[in-house]
Amino acid sequence: MTPPIRVLLADDQALVRGALSALLGLESDLEVVAEVEDGEAAVAAAAAHRPDVALVDVEMPRLDGISATERITAVSPGTKVLIVTTFGRPGYLRRALQAGASGFVVKDTPAAELADAVRRAHAGLRVVDPDLATDSLIVGDSPLTDRETDVLRSARDGASVAVIAGRLYLSEGTVRNHLSAVIGKTGASNRGEAVRIAEERGWL
Repeated sequence: MTPPIRVLLADDQALVRGALSALLGLESDLEVVAEVEDGEAAVAAAAAHRPDVALVDVEMPRLDGISATERITAVSPGTKVLIVTTFGRPGYLRRALQAGASGFVVKDTPAAELADAVRRAHAGLRVVDPDLATDSLIVGDSPLTDRETDVLRSARDGASVAVIAGRLYLSEGTVRNHLSAVIGKTGASNRGEAVRIAEERGWL
């Protein structure tokens, strides 16, 4: 008899984790071996359990899902990672695949399709929501440099230029230059709008 596909669930919402676990538990060929609530715990669980497939949320505390994906595939190379999220943003897709994810599905995916996505990922296939794939091709890669992305992330909470400079160990002039470049590249009228545009496109 073929052993079940062993699955790790990582999501910071207990209700979502419970629902996913219950749905996947109904499948005779799938077995949930661990449920965790943040990215750091996901990496630790992957190292401890060596699951066949990890279902990982994008937005989690301590370590986001895309960063966790890189570390999970490093500590457990045999684990396939599927990013599962409510945020169907095209930039996330590209970043997730670059981080080593085997696929990307949105949380409102029907249970049968989600189970099938786990099976396909385990079989070594790429699993990508078709609408998201199309949107990703239309939006394209992020035009922001790594440093511009860091500066914009640090500006998310409305911090002043001085505070951002302190956080990133940059001069205030350098921060202003990066913010100006970001506003230009995103077509925004101010940095708050630049943050919103970049978030919607999954560039942050």
